[in-house]
Amino acid sequence: MIVAELERALLTRYPKTDAEPWDHVGLSVGNPDDEIRGVACALDATRENVHRALEAGANVLLTHHPIYIKAPEAFCPPSATRSQCSAALYEAARCGVSIISLHTNLDRSREARACLSTLLDAVPASSLEHVGDPEACGLGALATLNDPCSLGDLATRAATVFGSDPRVWGEADSPCRTVAILGGSLGDFGELAIVAGADVVVTGEAGYHVVQDLALRGLPVILLGHDRSEEPFVDILMNSEVDAGVDPSHAIKILNPCQWWTVTKGENL
Repeated sequence: MIVAELERALLTRYPKTDAEPWDHVGLSVGNPDDEIRGVACALDATRENVHRALEAGANVLLTHHPIYIKAPEAFCPPSATRSQCSAALYEAARCGVSIISLHTNLDRSREARACLSTLLDAVPASSLEHVGDPEACGLGALATLNDPCSLGDLATRAATVFGSDPRVWGEADSPCRTVAILGGSLGDFGELAIVAGADVVVTGEAGYHVVQDLALRGLPVILLGHDRSEEPFVDILMNSEVDAGVDPSHAIKILNPCQWWTVTKGENL
C-alpha cells in the first residue's frame, strides 16, 4: 500500500468537505508514492512524534491535529524564533516520514460522537451542531447519561476516563442527565448546548468569560484540557488505518504524556 492510497481511503471515510474552511487536513508532507512500512498514530504532529514514528519502524505519521493550519514561512531545524511546526516539517521531510491529519473532518464523524459519549457512559442522540437529526454528521455530541448523577460525580468520572484534572464550573450537587460533549475548544457551542437543553457541557477548553457566563446562566462546564479531551481520537485513527488496509502489525499507537500539569495532580499525570 502506498501513502496516496491510505490518504484516499481516509478522506473517503472523513471527507475534506466535512472539515472547517480554515482547517488543513490530508497529506501535509511526504511522497504520495512511498510504500508504507508502518503507520504511527498520535494526537499531535510534532518533531518528537516524527522521531517516535521512526523508532517504531513507521514512515507515516497519522495525527488528529494538523501539523499546521497556516504553513510556516520556512522549514528549518528547531529554533526559539520559529514555530515548532517549522521544525516538525523539516524533520519529517528530512527523515522521509509522511504526515496525514484528520482534524475537524474527523470531529464531525459519528465515530467521534460515539467515542466521547461512551467514555462518559452516555448514549449519543445527535451531534451538538445538528440537534434533532441523529444521522447527520456534526461537531460535538448531545448525549444522555445511562446513570444520571451530580456534577461532582460526573467530573470525577471524566477525570478518570480522560486522564485529566478538570476545572469545573458550577455547583457540585447540580443534577446531570443530558450532556453536551465537545472535544477540543468550546468556541460558541455553549449557546447550542443551552438551546438543546443540556444540563452540563464537557469540553477541552474555553475562555474565562465564556465559561463564567454559561455557569451564571445555569449551565455547568467541565474543562478537561484540549489534549486530554481528544486523546481518545487516536484509537479512531488506529481503527481507520487498519480498515483502510494497513497491516495491523504495522499500526503503531503513540500515547503522549500530558503536556501540562497541576499542583493537585503533579507533573505528567
